[in-house]
Amino acid sequence: MSAAARRSSKPRPFASTRCRLPRPPQAVYPAQPSPAAHLAPQRQVALVADLHFSDAEPTASERRAVLAALSVDEASDGAVVVSHPRVVRAGMQRRKQMRHLLLPALHALQREAGWISPGGLNFVGRTLGVPPAEAYGVATFYEMFRTEAPAHELSVRHVCVDPICALAGAAPLAEHLRSQGHAVHEGPCLGQCERAPAVFIQGRREPDRVPADGSGPDSLLVSVTASAPEAPSLLRHMIGRDPGHNESMSMEAYRERGGGTALDTALRLGTDEVIAQVTTAGLSGRGGAAFPTGIKWRAVADGEGPKHVVANIDESEPGTFKDRLLCELEPLAIIESIAVAGLTVGAEHGWIYIRGEYPLATQRLRHAIAQAHSAGWLGDDAAGSGQPFDIELRRGAGAYICGEETALFNSLEGFRGEPRNKPPFPTTHGLFGRPTVVNNPETLLNVNEILRIGPEAYRSVGTDGSPGTKLFCLSGHVGRPGLYEAPFGIPLGELLGLAGGVQGTLAAVLLGGAAGSFVGPDAGGLQLSLEDTRAAGTTLGSGPVMVFNDTADMSAVVERLAKFFRDESCGQCVPCRVGTVRQHELVTQIRRTGRSTEPQRELLGDIADAMGDASICGLGHTAASAVLSAMRLGLLGDGQL
Repeated sequence: MSAAARRSSKPRPFASTRCRLPRPPQAVYPAQPSPAAHLAPQRQVALVADLHFSDAEPTASERRAVLAALSVDEASDGAVVVSHPRVVRAGMQRRKQMRHLLLPALHALQREAGWISPGGLNFVGRTLGVPPAEAYGVATFYEMFRTEAPAHELSVRHVCVDPICALAGAAPLAEHLRSQGHAVHEGPCLGQCERAPAVFIQGRREPDRVPADGSGPDSLLVSVTASAPEAPSLLRHMIGRDPGHNESMSMEAYRERGGGTALDTALRLGTDEVIAQVTTAGLSGRGGAAFPTGIKWRAVADGEGPKHVVANIDESEPGTFKDRLLCELEPLAIIESIAVAGLTVGAEHGWIYIRGEYPLATQRLRHAIAQAHSAGWLGDDAAGSGQPFDIELRRGAGAYICGEETALFNSLEGFRGEPRNKPPFPTTHGLFGRPTVVNNPETLLNVNEILRIGPEAYRSVGTDGSPGTKLFCLSGHVGRPGLYEAPFGIPLGELLGLAGGVQGTLAAVLLGGAAGSFVGPDAGGLQLSLEDTRAAGTTLGSGPVMVFNDTADMSAVVERLAKFFRDESCGQCVPCRVGTVRQHELVTQIRRTGRSTEPQRELLGDIADAMGDASICGLGHTAASAVLSAMRLGLLGDGQL
């Protein structure tokens, strides 16, 4: 059973609810001296019996992989010497806030052995002080981790079967890979929609890879191609150069084309003036919620104590790939923008949470962080500001829900990626309970632009209610799928024209991805701004525009979207956990019969209301949007709702 299926199953496993059995009178853990025992030499920590407790030990290679991932040394006597900066020494070495290293440790085990063995998991738990059942609950939460031994030694080919890749031939691609003897996992969108069908190759003891150009499963080079090279000028505003040219990504080349200007300006202006300019510019978040960025930064800047800045690059919305391309094309600009945010609000810690299926973007961001250190942008005196600021990168592991900011916090802290109740809000109680700014990379790059040209010039583009530009991810039946930057307010038909127009006869466009809504062929005049799409009963979301012509089986598209939410619900909320399952069942029934009954339509509406009213996070609130809009447009059933 996949991690997604485990998340969405009706009964929740004991490991996820942290159930424990009564404590045995003499039970202590570890029973034998462990490599991490010296971390708390004055006492043994008594733990209750655990559902996933075993005496299994790691292999030597698993042990080395975990220690390397945790930046941990091993003494000659086998003792583990923790040297991570978040470990505090107070008269003795002790574990403090080490749990946030759980995700990197699990990645190390998965890559080394091709799965997370009981012995490896026990070793990670002992080293980080995480109870085995809780470590198991985290490991089984993510799609990229396996807790059963693989059938063979080969790397896993993850094939996207979401709507755009399904249209482009995902099913025959998966069969071809199987016929070649590869291990194949069919799963959700991989963020490569502009070159569908997409494959992500999860390596064992080798780097993860993606096909270079969508030419076929035998292309194993990492992706270096830019989207939409036919219209490069559309992206120059956002990334500062022609995306069709493979220019150097060195710090020197970045400086030559104006890189670092935003950081210099931010330090010269100071906190209050930077936030004032961002507020005056009317910048709203580009991750989907469109919350005013200036208000968020002001609240965190006014907070007390340690603060954090998080760049949320866990884009997993089907049809979305802008953040991947931004990180691949302009990693130094991303790092600069995070430094601007951190130094402006007074944070000392910056975090990048990037989708696990983005190997090239991850590699380039890590290189950019190293270059930023060498240039003095990061460290104890970041950019000469007199303030300490540094950035750590964390890879996700295949969970759509971790794009929700509080679920992201839990994932970063080493817990299951389940959303938290709000209030309190992240601006006061965010990562590690501290005031936290969470921004999408597109939002952060817009701050760079505001500081470069000024808020008045920034507001001269777009609409009054939606100033600036927006990145749109066009995929499906268009002439040139890719990433396009256009002013807010551009008509939908004009945007489709920039992408080479619709191939064939337009049937529908899905705005906002799986969490968005379908619009019909008559929506070409719809202005793509926050206010206009809201008035039309739809959303821009993070910018995906998925185009379907009349050859597409729209009922299959809608069924796949319903299955996506069934799989990706974390299962924490009953309305969402049960509602997404029942919604998928109903959509499957309607697709099979070709028509909907009155009880089915009423039940779909009731499910949507329950999920929207009683779910903790936005997944439940929007899980029915695409289905209901498809019913209204006649894309599913007989067009009644």
